[in-house]
Amino acid sequence: MTRYAVLVFEAVAPADLPHEVQEAHLRVPERVAGRGGRLVAGLSLEQPETATAMRGGQVTDGPFTEEREALAGVLVIEARDHDHALSIAELVPVVRGGVEVRPLLGVLVPEEG
Repeated sequence: MTRYAVLVFEAVAPADLPHEVQEAHLRVPERVAGRGGRLVAGLSLEQPETATAMRGGQVTDGPFTEEREALAGVLVIEARDHDHALSIAELVPVVRGGVEVRPLLGVLVPEEG
C-alpha cells in the first residue's frame, strides 16, 4: 500500500461547520476501512489567522494565500494506488471546499513497531 496525503481545503471555519458534517468527519476512519484503505493520521488545523508564513526569509502573520479556501486539515492514508486514494478522498466531508490528493515521498518519523 502506498501512502497519500489528503489535503482538506474549506471556506467554512471549523466551529461553523454544521453538526452533521462534524459527525461525518468522525466516521471517516471506518468509512476508509470500508473501502479497503487505512487512515494513518488525521490532523485538523487551527484557523488560518493563527498561521505564520515564511517565504524567502520574510515572515508574515496569517496565511500566505489570499484564497477563500484555506488548508483546514491533513489526512494520511494508505491506498492501493492513486485511483483508490481518490475514492477514499471523496469520503472526506467538505461544505464549501475540496480535497487534494498527493503521494507521499517518505516518512520523517519512523513508525513504532
